[in-house]
Amino acid sequence: MEQEFYTLKGYQRFDAGGLTASQEDYLEMICRTLRRGERVRVNELAQRLHVRPSSVSKMLAGLRDEGYLAFERYGCITATPKGMAAGEYLLHRHDILQDFLRTLNGPQSELEEVEKIEHFLGRETVENLERLTRRMKEAP
Repeated sequence: MEQEFYTLKGYQRFDAGGLTASQEDYLEMICRTLRRGERVRVNELAQRLHVRPSSVSKMLAGLRDEGYLAFERYGCITATPKGMAAGEYLLHRHDILQDFLRTLNGPQSELEEVEKIEHFLGRETVENLERLTRRMKEAP
């Protein structure tokens, strides 16, 4: 049986149950900031992601409506248990991919490439990359 091919947008439509790439970026940055013990506010998040505060507010409202975040207008942003669980996975996925690319290509920063790739990897692929990276590091 021949596989069916779609455009990137076509594949994204089939994955409608998950977060969008943009939502993942916001949640990942929020959880990264919270993990460091820092407070998260709209303006600081806008600076970190290089977007406008109005864009942040709109995205946060959607993430709140989906149960990932809690915040009050002009207050600090916190992740719900659902948001923290998703955010921790996003941070894990980022770290695994960055570790893999650094192991493969050397110690240079791979941030841009990681940010572009990470949204397209499934959990099984992330787990396999983690195992492969471990083996690559152990190899003589």
